[in-house]
Amino acid sequence: MTWRLWRDRAGRFSWMLTVVLVGLCLPLLLTSADAVMDRLGPRPYSAFIHQVGLWAFRFLVLSLLVTPLARIARWPALMTARRRIGVAACLYAVVHLAGYAADQSLDLPHIAAEIARRVYLTIGFVALLGLVALGVTSTDGMIRRLGGPRWRRLHTLAYPIAVLAVIHYFMQEKADVTEPTLMAGWLAWLLGYRLLNRALPDGQARSVPVLLGYSVLVAMATAGAEALGFWAVRHLPPDLILQANLSFDLDVGIRPAWYVLAGGLGMTLAAVAGDAKQRARRLARA
Repeated sequence: MTWRLWRDRAGRFSWMLTVVLVGLCLPLLLTSADAVMDRLGPRPYSAFIHQVGLWAFRFLVLSLLVTPLARIARWPALMTARRRIGVAACLYAVVHLAGYAADQSLDLPHIAAEIARRVYLTIGFVALLGLVALGVTSTDGMIRRLGGPRWRRLHTLAYPIAVLAVIHYFMQEKADVTEPTLMAGWLAWLLGYRLLNRALPDGQARSVPVLLGYSVLVAMATAGAEALGFWAVRHLPPDLILQANLSFDLDVGIRPAWYVLAGGLGMTLAAVAGDAKQRARRLARA
């Protein structure tokens, strides 16, 4: 990966990579500006740590989205952004830990004891170590040293790392688990699609009927998991949560399952657009 992050492998300026770079930097810049201007509330350290960690997880999930989206939309150029997004997830996670360390007055023995004692911190720290391992091996030089097959096997760890990250997120959020549920639903979509793509031959996993049906199933599973979660943690009847998912009441708020379904429908539209682009190219060549 070139260090000139706005250029492609041929050294040419890329608008797509420039937009990606700006998008990756913007959350940290805005959160830092809020911290400097004292706009992070009564607990600014905690707010900063939370926001940066949230973006680390979002970028990790986004990096896992790149490959299926590039295949479904027939957009191979998108693959050039994947490593940049993954490295950004790693850097945000490191800043997340650094913010936590600063909040603990850089008392390293105390920080180590807290990580060992609190399960959610242990899980988050293991996920961070995995992200760092993926980040430092994301250069072209490391790919050559490890060899392509070994490098690819190592980087499949991004999926279990993401699972650990979402567990860490759920355990940390005690009041509102809406966004953790949403991110877990999207992660489930990506993990399941990876298996589906392997199971179905000849690119059938990107067909419109398969994508539609699969997205509906994952959205239903997200709603069911949310209902079971509220029943297990808050002892709320599952049918109430399922009714909230089916009501689509904007005043109450849209439940995560609908966003998961919207993401699946977006991938379906990407497949339609990719097919249309390919047909146009064939007609142009003919």
